[in-house]
Amino acid sequence: MHDDLNWAIGGEAGDGIASTGKIFAQALSRAGRHVFTSKDFASRIRGGYTAYKVRTSVDEVQSVVDRLDVLIALTERTVDENIDELHDGSVIIFDGDRTEFSDFEAPEETVGLDVPLKSLAEDAGGAIMRNIVALGAVCAVTDFPIENLDESLEKRFGSKGESIVENNKEAARLGFEYVEDEYADAEATYELETTDNDYVLLNGDEAIGMGAIAAGCRFYAGYPITPATDVMEYLTGRIEQFGGHVVQAEDELSAINMALGAARAGARAMTATSGPGIDLMSETFGLVATSETPLVITNVMRSGPSTGMPTKQEQGDLNMMLYGGHGEVPRFVVAPTSVAECFHKTVEAFNLAEKYQLPVYLTADLSLAVTERTYEPDEFDMDEVEIDRGKLVDEDDISAWQNEKDQFKPHAVTADGVSPRAVPGTSGGVHMSTGLEHDELGRRTEDTDVRVEQVDKRNRKVDTAEEREDFDYREFGDADADKLVISWGSNEGTIVEALDYLDDLDVRVLSVPYIFPRPDLSADVQAAEDVVVVEANATGQFADVVEHDTLERVDRINKYDGVDFKADELASEIKQTLEA
Repeated sequence: MHDDLNWAIGGEAGDGIASTGKIFAQALSRAGRHVFTSKDFASRIRGGYTAYKVRTSVDEVQSVVDRLDVLIALTERTVDENIDELHDGSVIIFDGDRTEFSDFEAPEETVGLDVPLKSLAEDAGGAIMRNIVALGAVCAVTDFPIENLDESLEKRFGSKGESIVENNKEAARLGFEYVEDEYADAEATYELETTDNDYVLLNGDEAIGMGAIAAGCRFYAGYPITPATDVMEYLTGRIEQFGGHVVQAEDELSAINMALGAARAGARAMTATSGPGIDLMSETFGLVATSETPLVITNVMRSGPSTGMPTKQEQGDLNMMLYGGHGEVPRFVVAPTSVAECFHKTVEAFNLAEKYQLPVYLTADLSLAVTERTYEPDEFDMDEVEIDRGKLVDEDDISAWQNEKDQFKPHAVTADGVSPRAVPGTSGGVHMSTGLEHDELGRRTEDTDVRVEQVDKRNRKVDTAEEREDFDYREFGDADADKLVISWGSNEGTIVEALDYLDDLDVRVLSVPYIFPRPDLSADVQAAEDVVVVEANATGQFADVVEHDTLERVDRINKYDGVDFKADELASEIKQTLEA
């Protein structure tokens, strides 16, 4: 009996895999259990293998592991795809009319339950409900009260009418009763304990959207692209309730240009895209910086280059975000380390953008975007959100930033590099800015002294931010250990759980959410005997940054097959690397 349960459903794209997985994940979270999900899906609407995995426990879970306890196999390929994760005691629920379980060399003690999913679904009202029948069977296998499915079924199908909801509840109960009657020996193979806890279940894209609304974002423009689209879908219908607008642009160029226009008009604005979209946005990215317009650009990374593997995990865009764009462009790059951090760092990104009038890359990845996790509701306390709009001036302050002709200086040279900002309609604040180099008034110039003065002023903002902000890392493990693991972005939860598998090896972990500006890791790296950087790309882009900053060589663990790190798998690699 495991302390946690690893469950999955697999089949063909278009078979309702995602919605079935979400129903079960919601039921578990509402029953007071922690949940961590992962998805494997092809970049097509129908066809191709797809799976939804759920790890659940009464304790917090932050990663997937290389073990599968209960599998709903809607196709033969599902068993084949997961064969290496099955173990003695694993339960496979399948429909013998479609899947011949005996064809596979599963572990000898694996339990196969042949459940007539389609025919039971037809008894409940339609074959389309066969997945729900399977969920009922899972409840019998895991001793999970089937009543816990009801609320999730109501939420999923409530808009389709009461009869549809009742049909699905009946389908689940038929699956439950079939297993109880036909497989009495397999009942309660696992036991899913319930609690009175109340958790919020959401993924990274949803957390980014929620953080944007909390931060006061009132304009979003975007073009659909996997895996960033869910940010736009979350905002649509919600941001309007706060006086905001969502615009689906015709392409990524239009999206960032619209967002730039809204920001110039005084709105907190954002766009979100993925790798290819970031490439297209790079020209306007330079205009955002030189016009000193605050803008948040969310990059939800995926496997590249080019179209790459749109539905697979990777952290390959780091160099593009750090160095992309022609000329020298001051910027911020912020990388949330968890689903919850997607909310908090989004709020912070908007504040940084306006305080320093620079573009901010808020970078997540597919793993964060689609992974759903449970949190205590107070993790997202809207009353705790603080909004800082920086040097936004009004009619009462404008005179301090005018010349002798009462002309406003939107690019005034200041000691901290940050100029005043006046939105359209501010009396005395009329001005213009272009993509050309300009003087303090925003007028184009080729004067060499003014050019140097403006470049230095814009770059000085980053220095000022480093002095004023707390760009620090998060620390886990043994603070006194001489073996150091460094990661950035979404790898944090997996590494923290990997520590549980390294109980005979003392390790200190630094998780870095700020990529530029970033914390100085020199003292930490130099004090360690062994250092390894973990990231999901082939070349070790952040490891290169660490070596550049610290002048020390580091070891690297890189994963670039499109699949998430797993806690037990990663622990083995860390141990092997550090003890080599």
